[in-house]
Amino acid sequence: MRILSHRVARLALVAMIAAPLPAGLAAQQAAGEPNIVVEGQPILDPATMTKGPEVKGVISARSGDRIRVTSPDGSSAIITVNETTKIRSGGGLFDGSRTQLGRDALLNGLPVTVKTLQAGETLLASQVSFKSGDYKTASMIRTGTAQQFAEQTAATEALRGRMADIDKYNIKGTTNVYFDTGKWALSPQAKVELCATAAQAEATNNALMLVVGYTDSDGSDEFNQALSEKRASAVINYLQQDCRWKPYRMLTPTGMAESDPAADNSTPEGKAQNRRVAVNVLVSKSIDGI
Repeated sequence: MRILSHRVARLALVAMIAAPLPAGLAAQQAAGEPNIVVEGQPILDPATMTKGPEVKGVISARSGDRIRVTSPDGSSAIITVNETTKIRSGGGLFDGSRTQLGRDALLNGLPVTVKTLQAGETLLASQVSFKSGDYKTASMIRTGTAQQFAEQTAATEALRGRMADIDKYNIKGTTNVYFDTGKWALSPQAKVELCATAAQAEATNNALMLVVGYTDSDGSDEFNQALSEKRASAVINYLQQDCRWKPYRMLTPTGMAESDPAADNSTPEGKAQNRRVAVNVLVSKSIDGI
């Protein structure tokens, strides 16, 4: 490589140190300097990129403007975040508000949903969204604030439980409660079944609950996501307020919209089975039977 000036050489060295890339990524040539090859992070132009995959998982590492997002199945993706990325927190189950945040909000341990643009193997985040409650928990863990020990322990467990790492738990039972189209009100039968489930779980040593809301395939993705969260919220409130299930024994709930259908959405009968909330009774494998 021919160096045209000491100043250019220093700039090239800074670029290499500031943004190292894994082997195999193409070398980027500095504009206006055809004789200088710089190894570093390519300049990503959203206008030249195609729509990439939506990535859901937990931020497991961060270096500069790149984050690693690890999914529940153990797979991970490295995603670039730049000034074009929209970073939003929402209340999720308990708050419909949305807040625009900066890149410093992307903390390790934070569960996120990332919409991406793609150029070759490179992913650029067009939007990163997460629940405001998850951000509060991740921030508390990171800064070590002087919260009461019990509160911090429960919050940490809730954050870990967000991704529902089922492999670490034995499922002792699942109760499904069902809903009318577009509704999240609990039926009298559902209320009876929920308290019966709570009573059975109470008799199980070290039992926890994981509540997951679902919808059928009718409606938009955004509507179904909100609806699945409202259904999960209704179940959680009833379990805690009427069935007296203790909040610290509840893993962080989630809404899964029309994912993981229990039946075929092409029939009315199948859709009725998919308009549900699954209440899973779990026991950690490490303490099951103790």
